[in-house]
Parts: sequence; C-alpha cells; structure tokens
Amino acid sequence: MKSLKELTRPNIHDLAPYSCARNEFSGKDASVFLDANENPFNTPLNRYPDPLQLKLKEKIEQVKGIPAAYTFVGNGSDEAIDLLYRCFCRPRKDNVVAIEPTYGMYRVCADINDVEYRPVLLDEHFQMSADALLSASDQNTKVIWICSPNNPTGNDMQREEVLKVIDIFEGLVVVDEAYSDFSQLRPLRFELPRHPNLVVLNTLSKAWGAAAIRLGMAFASPDIIAIFNKVKYPYNVNLLTQEKAISVLSDRFEVDRWVQFILQERDRMVEAFRQLPVCKQVYPTNANFFLAHVSDAQSIYEYLVERGIIVRNRTRVQLCHNCLRITIGTRAENAELMGAMRLYGHKE
Repeated sequence: MKSLKELTRPNIHDLAPYSCARNEFSGKDASVFLDANENPFNTPLNRYPDPLQLKLKEKIEQVKGIPAAYTFVGNGSDEAIDLLYRCFCRPRKDNVVAIEPTYGMYRVCADINDVEYRPVLLDEHFQMSADALLSASDQNTKVIWICSPNNPTGNDMQREEVLKVIDIFEGLVVVDEAYSDFSQLRPLRFELPRHPNLVVLNTLSKAWGAAAIRLGMAFASPDIIAIFNKVKYPYNVNLLTQEKAISVLSDRFEVDRWVQFILQERDRMVEAFRQLPVCKQVYPTNANFFLAHVSDAQSIYEYLVERGIIVRNRTRVQLCHNCLRITIGTRAENAELMGAMRLYGHKE
C-alpha cells in the first residue's frame, strides 16, 4: 500500500488536534476535577465522557478479539464512514470505488464531502469482481468500499475476490461487516495484522439489538485509528451510550440465542415466501434479511403499508427492479406479513 502520509489529506496529516481536558491526566489518579468548566452537581452526568472510550474498548476487545489500539468507536458506523472521507479524500480531487448495489451511505457521504463516487455493478449472482473494482480505480482512488454480507442483497462476497482487492490495491479497502454475525465466514477483522490497508466496520445495531444507542466500530491499524481520533469530535460517544454498550456486550450468550432464532426463522420465511404466487425469486442470503424478486414491488409495498406492515422497496436500486428487502422479525411479525402476502396473492 501507499504510505499513510501519501493517503492522508495534507491538512489532516498536519492537523494539531483539539486537546480534551480529560486526556491531560490520563493514567493518573484524580478526585477533584476543576479543569473542564463542568457543573459540580448532578453526578455522573455533569462530567464529560471518556473521549477515547477506554472501558468500552476493553469490553469490545474481550468480545471481538481485537486489541483496543486497533479499535475506533463512533456514533454508529456512519461516523467512521464519514471520517474515512474527511481524513483521506481530497474534495474534487480524489475518488472512491464501491460495489453496486450496496449500502447507500457510502455514496451519500461521498456527495457530502464532494468526492467522486465510482460504482461497479455486481454480476447476476450479486458477486463482485476484484478485477472490475481495480480497473475502476486510478492514482487518485483512496478507498474501495465492500459490504459483506452485502446490503440490500444479503449475500457474502467471495472471500478470494475480497482478499485480491486488499492485496493489490494501494489505498484503503473498507469491508463493512455489519451483518457478519449472521454469516458463517470468519470475520475479516482477524486479518488486520496482515493487511495494513484494511478497515473493517462493525455495529451493535444488527445482531446485538442495540440500534437505538448508535454505537459503531471501525477496526484498523493503530496508525489509521490515530488519524480517526485526531479528526473526530472530542466527545463523540456520550456516557449513556458507552455504559449501555458495555452492558449489551456483557450478554453475548443471549445475543447468540437471538442470532440462532433469526437464522432459523429466516430459513422458514424464505421457504414460505418462495411459495407465494407473486414471488419470482428469493436470493441467497447470509444476513438477517432476504431480498425477493416479486411481480410488482411498488404495488405490494403500498398494499403492505396500508396494513401497517413496513418492508423496504428496493425496486429503484440497480439490479433490484421489483425487489423487496424483508427483515426477519418475531414469529408474530413474520406471521402477520405472510398472512397479508397470502391474501394479496389470492387477490392476484
């Protein structure tokens, strides 16, 4: 890969970061805090939270098996996505390459940061080509985005193709593993020591059932993490989120039970959906949702909305014409969806 100095925006490389009051006594015992202009009342909410979330990162290390020095914690994975643009992509000069279709925030953040976004279509099996992604890149390509399992398609990207991109591309390769807890593939975060240009995204929003607390993670080399920490807002993760995240991560056996239920229910739902007259195809999935090609996605979507059932209409997404993305819910929620779909099919 290129050196981090070459990849990092010059103004970011030279940036003198804001110094948090809480960083200045790190590692020392203190009991009187008169440094940050805080109100002395209403403990503990009167104090600024740990800007580097050290206790939370210790818990993440226990659960995810990645050293704290390799971990960035942010306000959802979207913060890490945005930071990758802000740290490494020069507006109107650099570009990024991404598989298509995929998670929409990669493109939105590119547009916000005025960075050219180059989508590369997946094949008819929703698989990526390493050669196609590499061919779309040039000397100003800073990041290649890969989501696996992918959203909205649900499938894992072929591991050998992902590794080929990581091995050959001289910039950063970001692999978003938001749905990896539902996949049988070994998470790529364990490959970080061998790939200094790899960044892996994780979240508590999916398998961990904590979307409301907005806690995302990025795993990367300590040098990349240091750049993130230099640019992020000083107290980017509030105390309540940090404490709740530690609590959530402490109950991994319950999460394992949730994942097993979702996988079993997903298989049952996929088979039931395939039997519907309006269903043309259900695509293979390694996530907590499936993508279904139906007769008329817009009509079915509107029909379900009228009955208070919300799914995701992906018909305007490339390669997903007349497709609905359906998340696996509780048995009661899934039964309500299937009952409505059978009535719609009967009406057809």
